[in-house]
Amino acid sequence: MALQTSPFPNGCVAGLHAVGWAFILPCFWFLDRLIAVCKSTTLEKKQRLEQECYLQPLKVFFGSITFFILFLATAPLAFLGFLLWAPLQACRRPFSYHREPTSSPEKETHRGFELVGKASFGFASANLCLLPDSLARFNNLGHTQHRAAAIGQRIVQGVCRPHIRIFVDSPSSCGTLSPSSSILPVNSSSYGATDRQGQPPVSHHSDSAEGHVSIPKSNSRVVCVPCDDTEDPLSDQPSPLLNSNQNSNQQGRMGHRSAPRALLSQGLRQQDDVPWEVSSLFPANVDILCLEEVFDKRAAQKLTQTLRPIRFPVLEAQYHCFPNSRGEDALAAKGLLSAKVLIGQNPKQKKVVGYFNCTHLHAPEGEGEIRCEQLNMVTKWIGDFQAANRQPDEDIVFDVLCGDFNFDNCSPDDSLEQSHCLFEEYKDPCRAGPGKEKPWVIGTLLEQPTLYEDDINTPENLQRTLEREELRKQYISPPVPAEGRPLVYPETGQPWIGRRIDYILYRENSISKHCRTEIEEVTFITQLAGLTDHIPVGLRLNVIMDSDCVDE
Repeated sequence: MALQTSPFPNGCVAGLHAVGWAFILPCFWFLDRLIAVCKSTTLEKKQRLEQECYLQPLKVFFGSITFFILFLATAPLAFLGFLLWAPLQACRRPFSYHREPTSSPEKETHRGFELVGKASFGFASANLCLLPDSLARFNNLGHTQHRAAAIGQRIVQGVCRPHIRIFVDSPSSCGTLSPSSSILPVNSSSYGATDRQGQPPVSHHSDSAEGHVSIPKSNSRVVCVPCDDTEDPLSDQPSPLLNSNQNSNQQGRMGHRSAPRALLSQGLRQQDDVPWEVSSLFPANVDILCLEEVFDKRAAQKLTQTLRPIRFPVLEAQYHCFPNSRGEDALAAKGLLSAKVLIGQNPKQKKVVGYFNCTHLHAPEGEGEIRCEQLNMVTKWIGDFQAANRQPDEDIVFDVLCGDFNFDNCSPDDSLEQSHCLFEEYKDPCRAGPGKEKPWVIGTLLEQPTLYEDDINTPENLQRTLEREELRKQYISPPVPAEGRPLVYPETGQPWIGRRIDYILYRENSISKHCRTEIEEVTFITQLAGLTDHIPVGLRLNVIMDSDCVDE
């Protein structure tokens, strides 16, 4: 599908759509406020008790009457707008593409393969629950517009901090250590804990990024943040800085093969060479960030105004909507977004590309058959997309699938999805096998009624809680039992993990044969504490080209 900057085929259709939505918006907003005024979050209830405010019944009574009258008054206009707006959806494209011009084409490419035949790529995925305010409150999340602004600021604060690299010269340990904490001061205020919002992050120069990091505008919901994590072995000025994070399971990460001694000294369980950490910040220099549940239009605009524009030029993209969704999920247009991005060139000046895919599967529990059908579609659509866009004169260096799968790897109720053949194609670094997680894994679905408890209402508090199993089990959603069977969890001698429904998977058999992939780090991110009911996840991959490809 051609990449277009507008979801509509021409300006006339776009104008008619804008007019129709303008007629609908007042009625929609009054209905949204009517529901929101009657539905409070636990944070708002707690604040009223602390302030000894007992006027809420009057606010609900008069507010609901006022908004209901305004809703009725604007309903006729909204009906006319709907008659104009609805037919135009038939010719609307499933996505639009925005790319801001850069001062230099070199800033849009990763020169790691061209210079040394290897590079590192960071991926992150987050479900933000940015529904209209009234609907978000049923998930114990309110103030959608404020949350969108705070989420954008926190993400930029995390990914745009300097990526500090420490070069270790030791007979028993080699490579690059990159602490997850920054030397920059961290804004620890939480939206869920206070009414204050974090200040917009200041622009910084990063040793590992090309150029100046700022916050320009963008309109893409799948955002790629600049990164050039090339490790130059000839560098004679390694950074002397190491900022230790007392609350992290990991005080550093290693560029290749195995975890550094700094990790092992913290008691980190290393299995299958998978370094991991719980971080109160998004990983520095994330390349590709995929966001789910950005439903609200104004919230989406605020996010795209805050986040960086796409770093790697998108060559091709395609979106498929699931045809088998039911209930409220049928109204969400869930599906699969696939994209092919240009990375740069290898030493032989051959084009280097990557594929990434983002999906959001069917939500209701007990309907695993629907999710399995959707996984079948995802597998087919990815294969079709790559077959249609693969070129003989290019190297593929990564193939990533991420998103909210709405099933975990520990619930007996999800056993059907856990055994799907998708996991034979794509590797899950957190998975030991069907129905069994690796012992260091942490669930990513938070219990909604406890979102604003002191133990988890700030990034630092949530980080400490997730690192302690006895606390973690109070706030992470437990597994779902099979119908008619009691739940026995965890098994004897196994840790309590909880529901991990947010995934980042990678595939190796679809990339170029002379490329090999190594996991640099898996990250559970707590920076959005109090802003969403999911824990974002991150994955950084090292891709190394064989020497016969590097040598000219």
